[in-house]
Parts: sequence; C-alpha cells; structure tokens
Amino acid sequence: MDARNATSHSPHDHTDAELQRLKEHALLGWDKEYRTLKWFGLENGMKILEVGSGRGFVTEKLLDHLPQSEITSLDIDDASLTKAKAMLSHIPESRLTFIRSSVYETTLPDNQYDFAIARLLFLHLHDPLQAALEIKRVLKPGGKLVIIDIDDGIFGALQPDLEVLPSILKKLGQLTASRGGNRRIGRGLPRLLANSGFTNIDMESVVQHSDLHGIEGFIRKLDIGRFGGLYMKGVIAQEEFEELAKSYDTFVESPDAHAMMIFFMACGTKP
Repeated sequence: MDARNATSHSPHDHTDAELQRLKEHALLGWDKEYRTLKWFGLENGMKILEVGSGRGFVTEKLLDHLPQSEITSLDIDDASLTKAKAMLSHIPESRLTFIRSSVYETTLPDNQYDFAIARLLFLHLHDPLQAALEIKRVLKPGGKLVIIDIDDGIFGALQPDLEVLPSILKKLGQLTASRGGNRRIGRGLPRLLANSGFTNIDMESVVQHSDLHGIEGFIRKLDIGRFGGLYMKGVIAQEEFEELAKSYDTFVESPDAHAMMIFFMACGTKP
C-alpha cells in the first residue's frame, strides 16, 4: 500500500466499514467475556450500569442475555449515543435508559446499581482513579465493577509477525499518554481497584484467537488504513508506515496466517 493512499478512521467515523469493524471489535470475544462476567457475579435481574457504552453493540448483547435486568447506558459522546438509541429504539424505557454524562461526574444517585461494566474505556481516561471512585459511589454496597481493557505490552501474537507493529504501538501509546490515557492500563487494574476502595479483587484474561473466531475479523482489526491518520499527522514515519503495509500484505496473503489478542478483565466489590 502506498503511503500516499493512507486513510484515517477517526473515533467517530460513521462509514459502514468502520461501524462493522467497531462491532467486530466489540463482539469478537463476547462469549468469553460474558462467561467471565457471569463468573464474576453478573446475574439476570440485576440493575446494571454500562459506562462508556459507545454505539450499543455490547448493550444489545446484555439486553439479550439479561431479559429481566434494567440497564443504564452511559456515554459522553452524542454521536455514539444517537447511533445506539436508533439501533435499540425497540427496547422499552423500563429496560434501557441512556445517559449522556461524564464518567467523572455521572449525576446518578448514590447506591443504585448491582453491577457496573466499563469496556475499553479506562485506557482513554486522564484520571482513572476519579472514574473508579465515581462508579463505586453509584454502586450498591456489595455491587461490583468489572473493567475490561487492554495492555499494549501484552498485546498478543501474530504469525507471520508484523515486526514494525510494536514500535508503532509504542508511538500510539505515547500519543494516547499525551492526551491523558494509558494503553498499558491492563497491568494496573488490580491496583487501581484497590486504591479506589474496592475489595475481593480478581482478574482474568480473555484470549481471542483467529483459529477459534475466524481470521477475517482479525484482518479488519489490523487494517493498516487505521494507522493512516498517525502517518499523516507525523506520529509515525513514512518508512514505518510502508514497512507496516508490506508486513500486513504478507500477513493477509499467507495461507498459514493466524493471530491472538489478549484482553484483561478485573473485578472489585464495593464494601
């Protein structure tokens, strides 16, 4: 791929291809995530807060699996909430409530929820401790928070390897850090929960593997067009982008290609 043809996908890109990628990214390992959520204590009939709910792909799954639960879907982004509301417009308000609010100050009452889920949110936060404390405030005593997130230092593995990818991920991490986030937050989740006053802390990993979930979703996840914006902004050099493009083409064309990605799930209980 010629670097001059690089494309950029912003976080609020509304193209069909990007929406499909976001849906796959949310749901590729959903069965394992849901299994772990149940193991952590999620049950039908609970009052649930989904923080950073985005376009509602996980919300829809929660509604399907938990038909007697009330779910509050909270996000700060108007565009994402609009998409989610349109997709889930058939769900009655008695089961689903949308809230546009910041995780730092949700405006929700104290001691309201049995279970809170924050998926791929905390890596973007400049003050994760404040966010965790706010979520703890709105949980009932005995309520649980599960944070699902990444750690670029334990990203996963690809075959054939994209050798330049670690250095690009490092630069992406530096860019995220300059905006207040942390793409290596996975390793710090137990300590974050402890510092927030949660107890009975536990942690699990969720492995997504192309031999189990299909290679096509991973190919779309790794689409180097997503890195085009980093190249055009000068975050990564032209040589790096072209090397990544070459490696990506080799990966896509290899009959033996496979991929593994790792997510982390940490759970704490409000005393």
